[in-house]
Amino acid sequence: MLNILGMRLEDKNKWERRAPLIPKHVKELVEKHEIQFIIQSSYIRIFEDQEYLNAGADVSTSLDKANIIFAIKEIPLPTLKENKIYIFFSHTIKGQRRNMPMLKHILNLNSTLIDYERIVNSKGFRLIFFGNYAGLAGMIETLRGYGQRVLAIDGVKTPFLKLKHTYEYSDLSEAKQAISNIGSEIQKNGLPEEIIPVVVGFAGYGNVSKGAQSILDLLPVIEISPTELEDFWKTKDFSFNHIYKSVFKEEHMVQRKDQGKFDLQDYYKSGLSNYEGIFSSYTPYLSILVNGIYWSEKYPRLLTKKHIRDMFQSKMPVHLRIIGDISCDIEGGIEATIKVTEPDNPMFIYDPFTEKASHDGKNEGLAIIAVDNLPCELPRESSTNFSNTLVPFIPIIAKTDFNKPFEDLALPPELKNAIIVHQGKLTPYFQYLDNFLREI
Repeated sequence: MLNILGMRLEDKNKWERRAPLIPKHVKELVEKHEIQFIIQSSYIRIFEDQEYLNAGADVSTSLDKANIIFAIKEIPLPTLKENKIYIFFSHTIKGQRRNMPMLKHILNLNSTLIDYERIVNSKGFRLIFFGNYAGLAGMIETLRGYGQRVLAIDGVKTPFLKLKHTYEYSDLSEAKQAISNIGSEIQKNGLPEEIIPVVVGFAGYGNVSKGAQSILDLLPVIEISPTELEDFWKTKDFSFNHIYKSVFKEEHMVQRKDQGKFDLQDYYKSGLSNYEGIFSSYTPYLSILVNGIYWSEKYPRLLTKKHIRDMFQSKMPVHLRIIGDISCDIEGGIEATIKVTEPDNPMFIYDPFTEKASHDGKNEGLAIIAVDNLPCELPRESSTNFSNTLVPFIPIIAKTDFNKPFEDLALPPELKNAIIVHQGKLTPYFQYLDNFLREI
C-alpha cells in the first residue's frame, strides 16, 4: 500500500472523546484492503487502544510514520509536520480568523489539507458528517436549560428539572428514556399554568433540526405552522398536556425588500441584496428557540442584538426564555451568541442592554445554549455515524499518490474539490483564502 494512515488523538478539550474511524471499520479496511493504520494512543477516546489493536492497527504515541493523518477538530500548530496529508474539520473556509494561523502553518510546512466539510456531492450536500447528533444533544441541553430558566425567572418548577446534561447519560437510549418519562408526566399531570403554552420554534429543517425535533417529539407534541402562531395565541385555547412546535423555513424568516413574492433560489442567490429578516416578529409567541441553520454574512441574521434589546424594551411580556443555538456561530445567525460554552456549563445569560454574558442563572436576560461541539456529548453514537459516512472514501485515499501535482491527482471530484491546500499551496477553488491570510 502506497500510504500509511494515521488517526490522531483529540486534544482540543477534555470533552472530545470522538473518533473519525471506529475499530469495526478499521478492521474491515485492514482485512479487505490491506491498509496499514497507526492509531495515536488516547486515554479519553470513547474506543480504547486495545480495540484498535484487536482490529489490526498499530497503536503508538507518535504518528511520524503515517503520511495521511485523520482527525476531527483543529490540530495544534506544534503538532503539525512537514509533507503530511491532513484530513479534519479545519474551520477555515469562511476565513475564520482564529484558524488562519493554522492554515498558514500548513502552507509553510508544504503539507496538504482536506476538509470533511467540503466533501460534498454535485448538489452541495455534505457526504461526511456527524448527522443529527448535534441536534439530539442540543435539544436535551436546551430542555434542561429551559427548566432551569423558568425556575429562576418565573419561580415555576417543571418536569424538565429532572434532566441531566447529555454527557451524563450512559448513552442516547438512556437520554431518550428520560425525555419519554417527562412526556408521560406532562400527559398525566400537565404543565404549570404560568408557562403555557410552551412553544418550541425550530429555525431550519435539515439534519440538525431533524435531530432536535426527534427529541422533542418524545414529548406530547402538537405542531403549528409559523403562519398560525399569532391566531393561536389570540384564541388562548392552550393545552396543559402538550408542547407545541413550529418549524420555520426560509419563507418565514425573510421577506423581499420590495414586498415581492418570496423565491427560494433568488434568496440563495441574492441574500441581503433583496431580502431582509423578519423572524423577530415571531419571538413573542415562542418559549424556546432552536437554531439549526447555516448562516453567512450574505444573509440576514435570524436575530440581531437589536431585535433582542427591542424585545426586552417592549411592553409585551417576554415569553422566550432560552435559545438553543446549535449552529453556534459566534455573533452569527444569533448575534447574541457572543461566546461558546462547555458541556458541563452550557448556558449563559445574555444581557441585551450591556451586550455581555454571565453564568449567573438568576440574572435577567436571555439564556443561550452555545456548545460548539455538541456531538461529543454522545461520543460512541456520533463516532459510529461519522465513521459510516467516512469509510467508503478510505480505500481511494489510501491508494492515491499525493506527491503528484494537484491537477494530476486521481481522486473523484467529491474528494478533490475538498482539498484546500496541496503541497503548501492553496488549490484553485480556495484561492480566496489568501485575502484572509494576509490579515494575520
